[in-house]
Amino acid sequence: MRITKKLFGRINNQDIYLYSLVNNSGMKAEIMNYGGIIVSLHAPDRDGNLKDITLGFDSFEDYTRPHPFFGAIIGRHANRLEDASFTINDVFYQLNNNEGNNQLHGGLVGFDKKVWSSEIVIDSGRESLRLKYLSPDMEENYPGNLDVTVTYTLSDNNELVIDYHAVSDKDTVVNLTNHAYFNLSGHDSGTIYHHQLMINARRFTPISGECLPTGEIRDVAGTPFDFTKMRAVGKGLLECKDDEQMKFGSGYDHNFVLDVSGKEPEKAAEVYDPQSGRFMEVYTTKPGVQFYTGNHLNEKGKGGADYKKHSGLCLETQYFPNSMKHTHFPSPILRAGEVYHHITIYKFGAR
Repeated sequence: MRITKKLFGRINNQDIYLYSLVNNSGMKAEIMNYGGIIVSLHAPDRDGNLKDITLGFDSFEDYTRPHPFFGAIIGRHANRLEDASFTINDVFYQLNNNEGNNQLHGGLVGFDKKVWSSEIVIDSGRESLRLKYLSPDMEENYPGNLDVTVTYTLSDNNELVIDYHAVSDKDTVVNLTNHAYFNLSGHDSGTIYHHQLMINARRFTPISGECLPTGEIRDVAGTPFDFTKMRAVGKGLLECKDDEQMKFGSGYDHNFVLDVSGKEPEKAAEVYDPQSGRFMEVYTTKPGVQFYTGNHLNEKGKGGADYKKHSGLCLETQYFPNSMKHTHFPSPILRAGEVYHHITIYKFGAR
């Protein structure tokens, strides 16, 4: 694999670089050091034709405006925190709310809007893009100076590997993910109704009308959330609109409880596009994955593409949302001096 970079823009007197990661198979990922955003991802179809399969924008300026977190690193805490608050060691922390009374994806200025230091590193002869950010104590009212490193590697097996590390000098809360929107037919190909999906989960966490997990862990069997075997995404979106959970999420916007050990990356999900033959497998060490079907998309994207409702899907590996309110959920608390580490792999192929 080889990595090149070019100047993509400037913000607050800081240079923004766009890095191109290209493997020996010709697959290419473009990632910038603003928000660690995956700007594009070109993957081959069954005939070997490359196409960009992630939603996003052509210009850096478009990413500085409000948008639905296209391709970004999310932190400190991905997904939702009820009442934008939590308590650690009997100390109450009131965060910034940015979705009603709750916090979504790290607050008003999350990691998706930060300029990360960046460098190309070589390990065992393989190049990777390493991004680093020091989140200061009480940024967005989270305790602790949090030193974060996210490393992107594109393997010759068409795997985009995202390796997350973080260390804090105080007990804090950390839950990092990536918010890429995928359309395996191509970013400009319309809806993802025909995509087929498998999620390695027999249970999910139902939500309230505010899209907050209620604390219940429910079996997927007999519900629109049963993706234990490959099933068309559009079937649930189009045929199960009257399901209460589908109404609450305006489609799929739910956390699935993965049947994985967390000790090493294990298969969490697979998406297949019968039109192009492309498939994507997701491997992770995290206990959950948020399946989101772009229910509120309304953007003008790359090449003037219209990104409308259900134009892309997200599989965000994570600790469960709202886990600080439900102690039986896996805990996102990171103790001072301990190492937060997880790996997520998006592996691409065609058949």
